[in-house]
Amino acid sequence: MSKRVRARFTLLLGASLAAVIGLVVSGSALGSSAQSCGTVTLNEQAWAGSTANTYVVKYVLEQRLGCSVKITKITEIPVFQAMADGKVDAVLEDWNHVDQYKQFVAKQKSVVLVRANGLVGHIGWFVPKYLLKQYPQFKTWRGLRGKESVFKSAESGSQGMFLGGDPSYVQKDKELIELLGLDFKHVTVGAEPAEVARFSQQIKQRKPVIFYWWTPQYLNQQLNLAEVKLPARIKGCQDDASAGGEIKKYKCAYAADPLNKLFSKKFIQSGSPAVKVLRNFKWSNADQNLVAKWIAGDKVKPEKAAEKWVKANAAKVNAWLK
Repeated sequence: MSKRVRARFTLLLGASLAAVIGLVVSGSALGSSAQSCGTVTLNEQAWAGSTANTYVVKYVLEQRLGCSVKITKITEIPVFQAMADGKVDAVLEDWNHVDQYKQFVAKQKSVVLVRANGLVGHIGWFVPKYLLKQYPQFKTWRGLRGKESVFKSAESGSQGMFLGGDPSYVQKDKELIELLGLDFKHVTVGAEPAEVARFSQQIKQRKPVIFYWWTPQYLNQQLNLAEVKLPARIKGCQDDASAGGEIKKYKCAYAADPLNKLFSKKFIQSGSPAVKVLRNFKWSNADQNLVAKWIAGDKVKPEKAAEKWVKANAAKVNAWLK
């Protein structure tokens, strides 16, 4: 959940700041850590994987360091200002909002871009695999041309319907539809839960549906989805159409890149032992998908799902605490 031509910025920290980040958190020091951790504010983004990240880290910080963890739910772009203002300490999964990095990381230096969280994210166009049995040409975008009416809906009239993602997410599907000469009407039904409800119902009824989606996502295997191949990436290819500019730069597949963690400068400089733990935090797409399935699919409370995963993955958690 959002999502992008990726640029990488490295923020160099001074010697004194490096010393703060280098605080050692060990089992023998947990007593003093519990007193010094204080309150940590994590931002939960509007998709199931982010919920999984946030609650697993919340459980570790509270149970192992004695932190008090608050969770905010600010959308992807406004959260950068919230970090700059010190109202949010960390975002554990950012889908490479390059323009925001330029403003808040490189220019203002109020937000710190931290190393990757272990996840590899990729956005694309997806269809249910059963559709490929009747229309094998839908494996690529070229096979969609002339067959768009297969995806007609009440909202799209005579055109095919392309089901778009949450408007707050990174996307360029309207531009791609235009550039590729496809007769689709881009339809957005709202936030991620509304999109999931819509395409899940279509799939349950084994109807044609094509939609904006991504990995990692626990539903991909459960719903047996296939990705439509889009044009190869080219030099200068970009993914976030909200940045505007020349439309031709969006005529390419979305990138597949490591996802990032972001901290507020205030948090980095706080001396909290939570800083190092969050810097060390990383897990795999499979880890996230499992916890997200428990929460969003099996309706397990996020706190219980986090506890279950942490207790079953002591080695990974201990590595974050080193």
